[in-house]
Amino acid sequence: MEFHEVKYNNAQPVDGYGPGFFRVADEVIQGGVLVTADAAIKWGGPDELAPLLALAGKVDVLLYGTGADPAHLPADLQEALEEVGVAVEAMASAPACRTYNVLLAEGRRIALAALPV
Repeated sequence: MEFHEVKYNNAQPVDGYGPGFFRVADEVIQGGVLVTADAAIKWGGPDELAPLLALAGKVDVLLYGTGADPAHLPADLQEALEEVGVAVEAMASAPACRTYNVLLAEGRRIALAALPV
């Protein structure tokens, strides 16, 4: 079996996560996080809609990490994102982080908004 090093080409991968934090590109962010290829910022959760809407035209898909357990995306959030053309996929935060890294390595226009586990 051959192993190949994953390269992110100056993008922001999720390096790890734990109770109440995410580590992105070697920086620890407490609480929720919004990650794109260019930046990682603290995110206050689904009530903080403006930074998600600002992704319109910049990303094709937003992965929404719901915390430790899978949950449905709040209907008003999904509706608002669909109106601006951002597709969204909700899943627990751990698989959302892993999926984000895989798609990022493929060069996809992807973002991650995740609540802590």
